[in-house]
Amino acid sequence: MADVKLPLNSGIRLLAALGEAAILGADAGARHAYEQLRPKRKQAHGASRHPGPGTPMWNVLVTQLKPALKDYGSKTRLARYLGLPPQRLTDFLTGRRRLPDGEVTLRLLHWLCEDQAGRDPSLLLPIPRKGRPPKTT
Repeated sequence: MADVKLPLNSGIRLLAALGEAAILGADAGARHAYEQLRPKRKQAHGASRHPGPGTPMWNVLVTQLKPALKDYGSKTRLARYLGLPPQRLTDFLTGRRRLPDGEVTLRLLHWLCEDQAGRDPSLLLPIPRKGRPPKTT
């Protein structure tokens, strides 16, 4: 069939324009809803999580650790207990780095529990010596 253009009065033209606008608006709204509701992409295998709003348990742990780390030398002792450089511990606690692995997190929790009980497990560790290891003959 051929497109036949019928003369339309201004009222019908206005209704047709409003109908087209409504259809375009509904289409845009449906696309937006689809984008919001579709499943998010999974994190790549091996990708690391970073501290922030998506890590509420880590945020609570850091909040509880901060008062325990006010004493002079406590961060250094904790870093030695964890087997980390002190700067890496600071990076973990300030959120500038990825989250620590499970073992380090468990050791942090252990250290915090012992500190709240009045004990410091980092004082029981032997202080590593610098230089060559002793000869064994």
